Amino acid sequence: MSKESNLKNMLLCLFVIASVTSALLCVVYLITYEPIEESKRNKVNAAIALVVPAFDNNPSGEIIEMEIDGRIVTIYPALKEGSPVGYAVKASTTKGFSGLIVLMVGFLPDGTIYNSAVVSHLETPGLGDKMEQKKHNWSLQFNGKNPTNYKLSVKQDGGDVDAITAATISSRAFCDAVELAYKAFLTVKPEAVNPGKGDEYE
Repeated sequence: MSKESNLKNMLLCLFVIASVTSALLCVVYLITYEPIEESKRNKVNAAIALVVPAFDNNPSGEIIEMEIDGRIVTIYPALKEGSPVGYAVKASTTKGFSGLIVLMVGFLPDGTIYNSAVVSHLETPGLGDKMEQKKHNWSLQFNGKNPTNYKLSVKQDGGDVDAITAATISSRAFCDAVELAYKAFLTVKPEAVNPGKGDEYE
């Protein structure tokens, strides 16, 4: 009887501990979920603001999500007084030297690249991380270019992009993500074919 009683007590204690722990985890999740989601939204909104002209709508509340080449791409339309001023496109690639790279690429309504921002990456410090504008001005070469007449691949591969010195793989990956973003953009603006205009951007 004593052994049976001890077993019951142990099982009861384990049940109480598990229940309390589960309850605490639920409480912590509920407390932290909204701040974490808010932080994610703020990061996305900050990236959108960097890559498109000034807007007065809430692009992150009007997203268009799709799958292209087996990858999920998200489009954020930027409007001012009801008219589109640009489209921020979040696209990713796993072709980086260290794996996943996520970009936010901004296009004007005619398809010209307005700006880009690196959302996340794991590239080598001092080399591949030069794709970040705070580290280097390398990515600025895309600004003002229209993919209708600007080939989104590095010059070693016959394209128009100067690769980052000693970081060709990272450069190719960046181009891959920008090209994916452009494909997504064309799904909402298929008429955006305007050769010769890209170089007029300042």
